Amino acid sequence: MISTAFFFDTCGSIVVFLALMKSIGNFFFVGSNRTLFLFSLLIASFVLGGCGVYTQSGASIHPDAKTFSVQYIVNNASIVAPTLSQTLTEKLKTKFINETPLKLTTEIGDLHFYGKITSYVTAPVAIQGNQTNAVSRLTVTVEITCENKIEEAKGFTQTFSNFTDFNSQLDFASIENDLITKVCDGMVQDIFNKAFINW
Repeated sequence: MISTAFFFDTCGSIVVFLALMKSIGNFFFVGSNRTLFLFSLLIASFVLGGCGVYTQSGASIHPDAKTFSVQYIVNNASIVAPTLSQTLTEKLKTKFINETPLKLTTEIGDLHFYGKITSYVTAPVAIQGNQTNAVSRLTVTVEITCENKIEEAKGFTQTFSNFTDFNSQLDFASIENDLITKVCDGMVQDIFNKAFINW
């Protein structure tokens, strides 16, 4: 589902709103009631005065940023999973489309993302507690760069890693795509948080 951006997305709209409310207060309230109303309005101005676009997902985006682009994530891992690059690339696009007001462009966007898969590894996990089945872990590591034309200081190049465990007795080839989907979901959320929530 596409999240809705709140409409106070620029300083100008906030100023117009506050000016209108001040006029209403001056007309309807007198004396101490007017003072209380204007004080409340001042508090509201601080709440609304971030001068940015905020979405229900918690993303904070500069109002001048309108577009984003995602370059195909190349696979430089020693083991190449055929579907991994495409899955990660498309999931990034879908996440940004659904949870930000930015528009996807085939040109270089106001926020441009590119990167590479650097590691794709399966390894056994030590059995703990009352576990009886052997467990293995798929770990994927990527290096992602975000170039932010509007706020250059918020650009980054960072390594992200995510993993999921699976029953070693299962045929890996038959569950690999599902495992890749789970790992990519976690990494996409981490990338989103870094780019738009600055976690």
